[in-house]
Amino acid sequence: MRAAVLHEIGQDKLEVVDDMEAVGFGPGKVRLRVKATGLCHSDLSAMSGVLPQPGPFVPGHEGAGEIVEVGEGVTGLSAGDRALVCWLPACGSCPACERGQTHLCLTGFMNAGTPNFKRPGATPQDIFGFAGTGTFAEEVVLPAQCAVPIPDDVPYEIAALIGCGVTTGLGAALNTADVEAGSSVAVIGCGGVGISAIQGARAAGAAQIVAVDPVESRREAALRFGATESVAPEGLADAKNRVTAGEGFDYVFEVVGRSATARTAYEATRRGGTLCVVGAGALDDFLQLSMFELFFDEKRILPSLYGGGDVLRSYRRAVALWRAGRIDLEGLITHRVRLTDINDALDQMRTGEALRTCVEV
Repeated sequence: MRAAVLHEIGQDKLEVVDDMEAVGFGPGKVRLRVKATGLCHSDLSAMSGVLPQPGPFVPGHEGAGEIVEVGEGVTGLSAGDRALVCWLPACGSCPACERGQTHLCLTGFMNAGTPNFKRPGATPQDIFGFAGTGTFAEEVVLPAQCAVPIPDDVPYEIAALIGCGVTTGLGAALNTADVEAGSSVAVIGCGGVGISAIQGARAAGAAQIVAVDPVESRREAALRFGATESVAPEGLADAKNRVTAGEGFDYVFEVVGRSATARTAYEATRRGGTLCVVGAGALDDFLQLSMFELFFDEKRILPSLYGGGDVLRSYRRAVALWRAGRIDLEGLITHRVRLTDINDALDQMRTGEALRTCVEV
């Protein structure tokens, strides 16, 4: 079957091959025919080595498709069902799950250490799937918990976005930060996840939402999705003074994943306000804060992994908001490519040209 593979961490191009095999099918597993997958910035971060991921690997974790086969013991799923890919499934029995923090379950991360694919040949090669999935492939074998049924009225490309970027951004605003109606919000980094955080803040009733991004097209897009104004990074200080009389924003979302922007976000947050860190950063990139400012400013620093909260509930909420016209998911897809053109999509994301690219597998 066809798939896009990164042979070595640090390479910036994928090779599209047609001799990949999805492996590991058996009890508790499903085989999914991928119909659509989104390109997320985390895929680029894994390719560059910012996010830890064994290689060689097939990127992609934001996908949806049709179940073609279910293994022994799988209940609630059947061949022919439509499903989205949950790259961070909950086991239901670990301490995090029992506390209700299912998004902190480590089962999904453990999946990443088992190869999902194999390339035949004189010396067969094991290939991993990013985050235990690998949706830049025509088929993928997944634990049954990773395949979440989707309603018939939700297109595959919309379901794919809900599987990661939309859930992450909406959840950061609605679950982690719990944005209050009438509040002031700044969102630093306005790709697909940042735009989703903007939509979450708007749905929560925020009065002012300032979008911050160096790319003009993304700033313009942010206004269409609910930002009340948008500025380049050098304009944030002026926006803080104008919108909040210099006090700082009630909520600031860092959706870049760098200590420099996290520090900027901290300084843009009012005393007693909330800094929500959404961007996935590197292991060796450290945020420096003085003990005095932590004590004196009493700013809440809240990391948000996969939008926080129960992801299945978050999926259902995203569908409900989309059906009601409260959030725009179709508009997030600015580019569409075939899998054979995946490297063009990578370049579009690196330059900031694309919010989300739908890859037709």
